Amino acid sequence: MDIESIVGMLIAPIILFMIFVAPFWVIMHYRSKRQVNQGLSESEHAQLRELAVQAEKMRERIKSLELILDAEAPQWREKA
Repeated sequence: MDIESIVGMLIAPIILFMIFVAPFWVIMHYRSKRQVNQGLSESEHAQLRELAVQAEKMRERIKSLELILDAEAPQWREKA
């Protein structure tokens, strides 16, 4: 096989790639970049705020439970 036959065999796949795959790839790349740059949507912000409130409530409950356990069973932390 000489170099001309190798180049000849590669031209068709390269052309097909440039016509069909490359444009789709570029479009999808910039679409995902735009979505990342836009950040969270309003519903995602609301969901994040709700999760933060729930986490704060859970933190307070855990703190209360630890205080109760410290008063009733001071060695409970050593058992864990």
